[in-house]
Amino acid sequence: MHKVSVDTLVVEWGDDVKAVSEDEAMVLVNHQATGDVCTLMMCLQDKGTVVRQMMWLMDHIFKYTNFGIVSLIHGDFFIRQGRAHRDQQLVLLKEHLEKYYRSRNRKWIVLFPEGGFLRKRRETSQAFAKKNNLPFLKHVTLPRLGATQVILKTLVAPQENGTPGGRDAVIKESKSKGLQWVIDTTIAYPKGEPIDIQTWILGYRQPTVTHVHYRIFPVKDVPAEPEALTHWLYQRFIEKEDLLTHFYETGAFPPLQGQTKAISREMTLSNLWLVGIQSLAFLSGGMWYCIFQYFYHCLF
Repeated sequence: MHKVSVDTLVVEWGDDVKAVSEDEAMVLVNHQATGDVCTLMMCLQDKGTVVRQMMWLMDHIFKYTNFGIVSLIHGDFFIRQGRAHRDQQLVLLKEHLEKYYRSRNRKWIVLFPEGGFLRKRRETSQAFAKKNNLPFLKHVTLPRLGATQVILKTLVAPQENGTPGGRDAVIKESKSKGLQWVIDTTIAYPKGEPIDIQTWILGYRQPTVTHVHYRIFPVKDVPAEPEALTHWLYQRFIEKEDLLTHFYETGAFPPLQGQTKAISREMTLSNLWLVGIQSLAFLSGGMWYCIFQYFYHCLF
């Protein structure tokens, strides 16, 4: 377990992702609050160099936060939600991956397939599930296919998951093997009460423990056809529902297949690093305040 600025402890469960930290991977995460991004950023600090070689897909609203400019420079992709923007955003995502993923030597790409926070999407997802005879989910929502499919088509090497070389893989002029793994990541908060960014920065909530569960799948086992991929992706989130149900009932994740007891791992991070990150958060917040104050006085 590792203590951070808001007395938050993080415990990891499931597969050890350090084993694939030097390979290319797509990370699928359930989404409950803005603090999910902070949790993942912290978890990945002790996973080698991958934290510096990641690409994030996040809602466009984050572009206007104090770390938005950093993410823009880093080459992350801000996706606009909503049916009216969906097709255009997927085209832009494909172009973004082709332009930046290989040229910037990225290894992992992180996305939230649910397309929004649990509290905002749950009712719509449950209505869709009822209409289409799909499982009723309470702790996650049914994922959307679009971004996942674009990433697989663009970044998986030909033949990697059983399809001939006709996929739009961005492997040209590169020694990359393409995406090799899918890391299914499930974040759980005690009592189902997620942490937002404000809590992370200001620390006005009682100490808590955040739990993160990983399952690693070879990308060759992920189907390419849309219908089969949709079913595969739904199954991952149905499994997340089972994991979270078990967690909320017992306070722990269940053991992996073949294990008799679930194994958890404590986070190990440098206090100096945490102080530095927290200082940067306050400084960047202050900088944005000064910028907004300056323009306010100029305009009014």
